[in-house]
Amino acid sequence: MSLKTFKPYTKTTRGTVLTSRDGLWKGKPYKPLTSANNSSKGRNNYGRITSRNHGGGHKHKYRQIDFYRKKINLSAEVERIEYDPNRSCHIMLVKFEDGEKFYYLAPQNIKVGEKIQNGVNSEIKIGNCLPLSDIPVGINIHNVELNPGGGGKIARSAGTSVTISGIDGNYSIIKMASGEVRKIDSRSLATIGVLSNPDNKNIKIGKAGRNRWLGRRPHTRGVVKNPVDHPHGGGEGKSAGGRHPVSPTGQSAKGLKTRDNKRTDKYIIRRRKKKRA
Repeated sequence: MSLKTFKPYTKTTRGTVLTSRDGLWKGKPYKPLTSANNSSKGRNNYGRITSRNHGGGHKHKYRQIDFYRKKINLSAEVERIEYDPNRSCHIMLVKFEDGEKFYYLAPQNIKVGEKIQNGVNSEIKIGNCLPLSDIPVGINIHNVELNPGGGGKIARSAGTSVTISGIDGNYSIIKMASGEVRKIDSRSLATIGVLSNPDNKNIKIGKAGRNRWLGRRPHTRGVVKNPVDHPHGGGEGKSAGGRHPVSPTGQSAKGLKTRDNKRTDKYIIRRRKKKRA
């Protein structure tokens, strides 16, 4: 996939950069694998806003992706590669020998008509899914399970992958894009390859309206609000907030460690790299 720019007919098109969808399926999604996408728009079961700046957005169906890859030892053919409005990478519709169809995450360089397979005896080939114990060190993988049979949880967004850097007994040592190195059970499944649509990070929205199509509402800074609405609000004239950055509920917004899962600390060999200010 490549980036698509536009002639500057308007101020909007001058700055807009989007990803090209050449080669993707142009029809409707496979209906049996779609469902209504009744999103909560940032509200909980009481109707109260728990996640700000969500709402609106274009109407679309949810595509039911199989992150478990439990259909083993059967060959499947890639029927088509599609755009998915629910995620940043593309998806592919595959048809198995017995006629059953599934949606999978589409890796880079996979073509329509190629054969893929899940299971222990699968070939080391882009799109195939195997246990970590059967994948050589240094291979790029995605859709990695944290626990055997738990479904893919790691490396699922556009252009991402992780690498197997070593073996430690019954565990594989995985190096992530963030710099974190951790141990994962070698029986966990992972898919070979780097995920599609790597240029997604280079998109320039171009206009406020496109953010509304994506379901993102306007964001208002805390310092311009009233004291009743935000801890940074109020003050005479243009003020700086008067304290370290916090959320509307008063939780520190920069540098506060929120991880609270000591049970899995033993699996983390090295923490992720700190971002430079």
